[in-house]
Amino acid sequence: MGKIVVITGANSGVGFATTEALARKGAKVVMAVRNLEKGKEAKNEILKETPKAQLDLIKLDLADLNSVEKFSSEFHQSYNQLDVLINNAGIYKSKREETAQGFEAHFGVNYLAHFVLTLKLLSSLQKSDDARIVTVSSFIPKLMNSFMNWGDLQFKQNYSAIAAYGQSKLATILFGLKLDRKLKGHQSSIKSIIVNPGFTKSGIKKEMNFLMKVSMKLVAQETDMGMLPSLLAAIDEKVEGGEFLSPNKLKEMRGYPELINPPKQALNIEGQEKLWKISEEMTKVKFSL
Repeated sequence: MGKIVVITGANSGVGFATTEALARKGAKVVMAVRNLEKGKEAKNEILKETPKAQLDLIKLDLADLNSVEKFSSEFHQSYNQLDVLINNAGIYKSKREETAQGFEAHFGVNYLAHFVLTLKLLSSLQKSDDARIVTVSSFIPKLMNSFMNWGDLQFKQNYSAIAAYGQSKLATILFGLKLDRKLKGHQSSIKSIIVNPGFTKSGIKKEMNFLMKVSMKLVAQETDMGMLPSLLAAIDEKVEGGEFLSPNKLKEMRGYPELINPPKQALNIEGQEKLWKISEEMTKVKFSL
């Protein structure tokens, strides 16, 4: 394969499984991880199974945009181009928390930090002949009919963990679709693809309530299934920008990836434009090719 891939949250869950699969296929994977010790453990685990795996570790704390800036600088210093960026990492917090910049944690980590990371790495992606930006969303926005809480994006009032999580994952889809239009508008060959890993066993389960933990035990699929949409988006030549790949069984929680329609509320062009403008204002980072 010979491609250079960045994966956020590469040390556990779907991120780890995706890293392992791409490393086996010959990609050089930059594991963007918050905890370098856990990252080293994950790296060594992959090397035991795939001794020739090309893996690099760079620290990335998505709860701090200064760390995102530092990561992008380190990447640019070490690599001339980037072929695939997989915005995979995500959190679920039962109680309201804030990032270093004061953003509600779900919105800041799951969405805004990946917004910044993507725009910071665009110049490296532009140097690749077949670059892909893979945004990992969720089945929650469609299942729960999630919405953008425009009047209180930070959920400072009436906090609901599932609503805040759903909003952050809806934001990633709005972002991925808007990014696709912007890239095509600039005649860029970079593809923006959105994926849903389905209901997959992951590290966020420790924050779930009892009912959700039981549901995960009974319904959730293994990470080797959950990583398939990301893997397909990263390497399949037939995949196009703007597509949404997701399992399509049991309300999009299980199964092999298929090309399906995103949630209806994510197709709202006005919403996409509004979120993009707000994101630029919040982060002080703008699209540039």
